[in-house]
Amino acid sequence: MIEVVRTNDLVLISVIEILFSGAGIDFFIADRHMSAMEGSLGFLPRRILVDSEEAAKARRLLIAAGLGAELRDV
Repeated sequence: MIEVVRTNDLVLISVIEILFSGAGIDFFIADRHMSAMEGSLGFLPRRILVDSEEAAKARRLLIAAGLGAELRDV
């Protein structure tokens, strides 16, 4: 799996989930439940991972949606 976005922004994560689901891109949100470990402060970023075969498609989709600045460097 390839990390495409790392963020604390829960709204951004929701938008990406909707985009990827609509495009049929399988994804995984890593560290989603770390708030229980960190005390719900929200300072640990969540990582959005996609299959390496779908990484290019996921990146193009995020760029087309105006979210290219959120992408992690390859």
